[in-house]
Amino acid sequence: MGKLGIMLLAVAAFSLGSAAAQAQDRLNFGTDWRAEAEYGGYYQALATGLYRRHGLDVGIRQGGPSVNQTQLLLAGRLDVSIASNSFVALNFVQENIPFRVVAAMFQKDPSVLIAHPGQGNDSFPALRGKPIMISADTRAGWWNFLRAKFGYSDAQIRPYNFSLQPFLADKGAIQQGFLGSEPFSIRQAAGFDPVVLLVADGGFSGYGQLFAVSDKMIDARPEVVQRFVDASIDGWVSYLEGDPSPANALIRKDNPEMTDALLAYGRAALRAHAILTAGDAATAGIGAMTEARWAGFFAAVADEGLYSKTLDWHRAFTLRFVNHSVGLKQ
Repeated sequence: MGKLGIMLLAVAAFSLGSAAAQAQDRLNFGTDWRAEAEYGGYYQALATGLYRRHGLDVGIRQGGPSVNQTQLLLAGRLDVSIASNSFVALNFVQENIPFRVVAAMFQKDPSVLIAHPGQGNDSFPALRGKPIMISADTRAGWWNFLRAKFGYSDAQIRPYNFSLQPFLADKGAIQQGFLGSEPFSIRQAAGFDPVVLLVADGGFSGYGQLFAVSDKMIDARPEVVQRFVDASIDGWVSYLEGDPSPANALIRKDNPEMTDALLAYGRAALRAHAILTAGDAATAGIGAMTEARWAGFFAAVADEGLYSKTLDWHRAFTLRFVNHSVGLKQ
């Protein structure tokens, strides 16, 4: 081949490479809290190039106590946002907001109630009538389930400011938390393992960490939504079953408060409690949802008067992008 032919091939290869780079679809993704192991799958997909292999240029915007990701989603500054629980999706319908969830990454909500050992606060029924520190979001969410099932009352509620100090200072204190975070921090700060009550183990059937997307995007760019869901699932499989260090490095960059020990604890908790892989996900893949489970959840919360029984709960979600066995070993 002559010099001209080689040059033409080089130009063609460069052009193809440039075209491939330009073909990456930009997608802004918002998490509902600061970077930690509970978002490891997304950081893994970013760090290992899984998103890019699916033709996506994903930017992760972490949340926090002063960040309202739902507002950013509604304003179009995010393409996908994590809805913390199933209540958010039903609220979209109730408020006639044209968004719905397309995947439920957590089959079990990782929310917990935490108490001191040796105080008799080692079961959900035992907490009836006792002060419990929870946030405003929790009061509007799974607190209603606990109130209905275990006879709790709003008179028990005390404000929660996302600090462990009030809990550590009072042996009778009870507060909300997350499975992979506060129990570890309490052990590190005070040298004991707290009582940890997983709300999902108490019978709460709501999904956790759902992907919220606009109806407009679902209609106009369904292939982008599908690629994002699939790549995120692949990222979670890699993070949970493979080497988590690529994701952990990015998590520490976004949130320097994360330590290797805390990240390892959070990942181990997700695995031990099958937060992503329990239930329908075992056969349909991570992110699985079913109409039957949504129907049961809606019936339970509507019976408590949280929503009108005539609410068209089907508009809260779509099964179009999940239940495809992505990530399952063949």
